[in-house]
Amino acid sequence: MSEIKTFSASELSDNSVIAQMANLGHEQILFCNDESTGLKAIIAVHNTTLGPALGGTRMWAYSNEMEALNDVLRLSRGMTYKNSISGLNLGGGKAVIIGDSRTQKSEALFRRFGKFVNSLAGKYITAEDVGINPNDMNWVSMETKHVVGLPGKSGDPSPVTAYGVYMGMKACAKVQYGTDSLAGKKVAVQGAGHVGEYLIGHLTKENAEVYVTDIHSDTLKRVSQKYNAKVVAPDEIYSIEMDIYAPCALGATINDETLEKLKCSIVAGAANNQLKSEAKHGIDVMKKGIIYAPDFAINAGGVINCFSEVQGLSSEWSHKKAEEIYDTILNIVNRSKSENVPTFQIANKIAEERIEAIGRVKLPM
Repeated sequence: MSEIKTFSASELSDNSVIAQMANLGHEQILFCNDESTGLKAIIAVHNTTLGPALGGTRMWAYSNEMEALNDVLRLSRGMTYKNSISGLNLGGGKAVIIGDSRTQKSEALFRRFGKFVNSLAGKYITAEDVGINPNDMNWVSMETKHVVGLPGKSGDPSPVTAYGVYMGMKACAKVQYGTDSLAGKKVAVQGAGHVGEYLIGHLTKENAEVYVTDIHSDTLKRVSQKYNAKVVAPDEIYSIEMDIYAPCALGATINDETLEKLKCSIVAGAANNQLKSEAKHGIDVMKKGIIYAPDFAINAGGVINCFSEVQGLSSEWSHKKAEEIYDTILNIVNRSKSENVPTFQIANKIAEERIEAIGRVKLPM
């Protein structure tokens, strides 16, 4: 499978979308538009070798449609790798709704989106992501059965996601510091949303020194006061003295500009697509002596939680499965060091090998 790339607006012109799909290995993209509800959405199905594509829906005020398309292409590919490396029988998919999640939500919009999901006949199963909550998914479920993370069922996947990130962070600490204790470690959490807040809760319980930032001042104030975390301005989070940087907002925050500022020895967070360029920045972090926990491996708790709902498994199973992220990250980091290969390459290889192996099993006899 090909390396993740970021495409310019000209590269993602109408004449080249299918070429970009082929470049990243996508099977299908569904563009959704409904004038009456104001819905503008994109559903991307990357790979269904292991099973139906499962991945959350993100609602975000993208600056343009090309930015939204680029995001959904990267996110859906990441879900394929995430589900594979977690040992789940699921493929990778993702959806984005273009809009402000604080002002543009409505029952009609989400029910119309549910109809588009339903039109894929189970090839794509949706759940919540950034800007979405279980009640939104409840509206979606009125029009399709292909939705998980519903109230009264597995619910909000954020607690399980945060727990998995916390366990993966401890695994990185074990290698970098010789102990997996985070007590006294300075951890900078970028993003105090659902996952970020739960992660901060775990960190403060272990007596880590937490710094936090968020683009929403009301959220930042509430979370910082609740957990006694130190507030940092959004543009200052990269330059503070810290041991661990935990990106828990949007992607591509590991780039040329931020790497010049970062003063940490571990990057371990919940955000997707943290490396702006895998090929460049995945190598750069290794050269700087920073342990990078591949995002799709460390933040798999959410999809584990959703898978439990698909299969009718218990919350205890989800919690135990998320705990295994510790061993997954430990294996990736140790192999990276012994083979002198960036962690993202090790993680990609593990995920791709499982997809290839199961793909051979499914070939007709």
